[in-house]
Amino acid sequence: MPQKDKGYVNPEISPRSERSKKHHQAKKNHRGCFFWGLLVTVIALIVGGKYAYAKYTNAKNAANTIFQSSNVKKARDVNSTLKDGHPVSVLLMGTDTGALGRDFKGRTDTIMIAVLNPNKKTMTVVSLPRDAKVEVSGYESKYPSKLNSAYFYGGSGTAVKTVQNYLNVPIDFYATINMGGLERLIDSVGGLDIKPLLTFTYDNQSFVKDEETHMDGARALAYVRMRYTDPQGDYGRQARQRQVLTQLAFKGSHLMSLINQKFLSTISKQMVTDLTFDDLLVLGSKYRVATHNMVTDHLAGQPNQENGESFEVPTTKERQRITNLLRKALDLNHAQTGDSGEWIDADD
Repeated sequence: MPQKDKGYVNPEISPRSERSKKHHQAKKNHRGCFFWGLLVTVIALIVGGKYAYAKYTNAKNAANTIFQSSNVKKARDVNSTLKDGHPVSVLLMGTDTGALGRDFKGRTDTIMIAVLNPNKKTMTVVSLPRDAKVEVSGYESKYPSKLNSAYFYGGSGTAVKTVQNYLNVPIDFYATINMGGLERLIDSVGGLDIKPLLTFTYDNQSFVKDEETHMDGARALAYVRMRYTDPQGDYGRQARQRQVLTQLAFKGSHLMSLINQKFLSTISKQMVTDLTFDDLLVLGSKYRVATHNMVTDHLAGQPNQENGESFEVPTTKERQRITNLLRKALDLNHAQTGDSGEWIDADD
């Protein structure tokens, strides 16, 4: 039986006019994502045999260092959800803080929702457009706003509430990394071997499509940051981000990387999450099987200018498609998608 998220949201919404568009078919992959790199790093260090106690202590210290509550009430009881082995969702955010010498609180250049379903042995990862037109939870007077401004206005908790309202999907946890941290994480595992998805030059770095390239942190950062000369715009950049984060997780899950204190130390300095050490232990014991298959997709919108700003505006039909995908992955009942911070009856 699907798990129902009782009490999760309320009134009717006014559907936006729909525009014709092409849907993007979900793709399957057999690796993890960056979040799993963090998870596997902590769990594998704990169960790593002869490395046991010292690495256990380091792992627990790292987990305690990166913990930061979202300071928002969860949409459902995550403790019982984890205990019973139900699917869980994590909002993954990459901020521009720390990148290219920046030292201010940034916006979220990368926004993804990951669902771990141990029963179906599937991880579903959906990218959301940073420029999606939304009403930011708690900052309704600033409407219209871009989705990536939610973190800037109120931090991770505001981003979580905004995404929940926008798609009518419960967000159980979040994990945030700054882009400067991404650069250092890649360097800490010795770089990545990537086959670029297209040929381009950006920030004095050149890439050739399908030509395997070894990328250190700075080169990889240039690869994932380029946006305007990609024929697919931000959607193309999202694909490159998923590619690099997936490869980082794959390499980070190898034992030689896991026992690298530099890698663990870098994670503890560049990430924050509201997953506790105990949460990670449960995920490691019950949810690791979810990495057997990975399904990726993205919410697609159409460009729209308003008050001199450029927004991405997905149709109601497209948002409903993504809501359906995520709720199905979470084993939840069908529900109408959200709209600009308004809640909907989950039983409709």
